[in-house]
Amino acid sequence: MTNTIDIDAARKLANYKGDDAVQTSNYATGFPSVKDVVSPEEWQARVDLAACYRLVDLYGMSDLTYNHITVRVPGTDTFLINLYGLLYKEVTASSLAKVDLDGNVVWKPEGTDYGVNAAGYVIHSAVHAARDDIDAVIHTHSVAGMAVASMKSGLLPLSQHSMRFSGHLAYHDYEGPALSEQEKKTLVADLGEHRAMILRNHGLLVGGPTIAEAFNLLYQLEISCRAQVAALAAGHDAVQTPSREVVDLTAHIFAPGTIRRYGLLEWPAMLRRVEAESVNSPYPYYAS
Repeated sequence: MTNTIDIDAARKLANYKGDDAVQTSNYATGFPSVKDVVSPEEWQARVDLAACYRLVDLYGMSDLTYNHITVRVPGTDTFLINLYGLLYKEVTASSLAKVDLDGNVVWKPEGTDYGVNAAGYVIHSAVHAARDDIDAVIHTHSVAGMAVASMKSGLLPLSQHSMRFSGHLAYHDYEGPALSEQEKKTLVADLGEHRAMILRNHGLLVGGPTIAEAFNLLYQLEISCRAQVAALAAGHDAVQTPSREVVDLTAHIFAPGTIRRYGLLEWPAMLRRVEAESVNSPYPYYAS
């Protein structure tokens, strides 16, 4: 059965007032700081989330102004998300909108005409509502991610990076653009207890207890997809996979909690890279 999509609701959430109105709308990218307005916990979440947007762009996983990364506001049922229309290079801690699980924009910078991508609300609110163990969610349309999402085989255990996902990766069949409330149920059901999922014919989706862990998981999945696309260029008969026992061992070793929670140790280094890239950048400072 085909999902029902409320086009008007999608336009309303995006605050889209028509093609002609684009020319006269306030789409400025300078936003006053909210550091002294929100709690210290929310501000830290905003800074980390803005850094994550920059990292996804730096590592070649952004898609113009599309896609979304969210984090739950500590102690609430709301989450932070990018304004629809900003490049990932332009996202700052103070530009992030706050949305509740019902799709209401609780807060966004005063005066801006930017709204929120409806697909971002549908996908991310579904995960945030269903999974208390996931506070950060990332969705991408990278070329390698879409390529593997289009393969019948899905992700293959061709590299150490991809073996970590053996038994820990979900799949969700394409149901059309993610603008339907109906898709929330199937998306959550397909995700199950996993933290990573391939959206077939669409892209990648990951979640984690923290932004640091979610980003690291996305990076591992993205690199796995890039390696697979590169390897399969030689043909299926030219690649080899280890034994089932070795694949299972590798997946166990890299599972969260076996040795450590991957992403936490790496996060300070990631922030250092964002800081270095911010020097002399023409784009707004991410932590502003």
